[in-house]
Amino acid sequence: MNEYPQLLADAVEAVLAQWLVGCVMNTARRNGYPHSDQLLAEARQMAQSAAPVVLREMNELLATDVDTQRSNPLSVLRAAVRYPTSVLRAAGVTPPHRGDFSLRSFPGDIYDLSPAAWGDVDESLQEPGLIWGAWKAKTVLDRRRQRDSPEHRGE
Repeated sequence: MNEYPQLLADAVEAVLAQWLVGCVMNTARRNGYPHSDQLLAEARQMAQSAAPVVLREMNELLATDVDTQRSNPLSVLRAAVRYPTSVLRAAGVTPPHRGDFSLRSFPGDIYDLSPAAWGDVDESLQEPGLIWGAWKAKTVLDRRRQRDSPEHRGE
């Protein structure tokens, strides 16, 4: 894996389990669910089980050539909200009222957990996420320029 995708993968790995647990506990608290050691234990168990799956999905995406990627790393994290959602649903936590943007953008995310930006997961992801995005854009543009160059076209 290239240096910049690897930096992002490492940064996600460092915060993923904590974010998944936080999704459960912060959402429960915001929605009036009383603090529960059992809910915390279930959230930690979920994170322990889900984190390797999500990290595998993230690493597979980041190892895929940029020209064939069909999603982005933030979409992997958005899909990962299915794990804390299952814990919240099983605990009977009432879903919050969601705005039009959330309803349109993330229709299946009933607890409004999907991160809109890297900082919604953890502030430490902003820099590696932005750097990865810039690296990917530059890589795609450089390849396009190379393909469109007169030398490449045989002129």
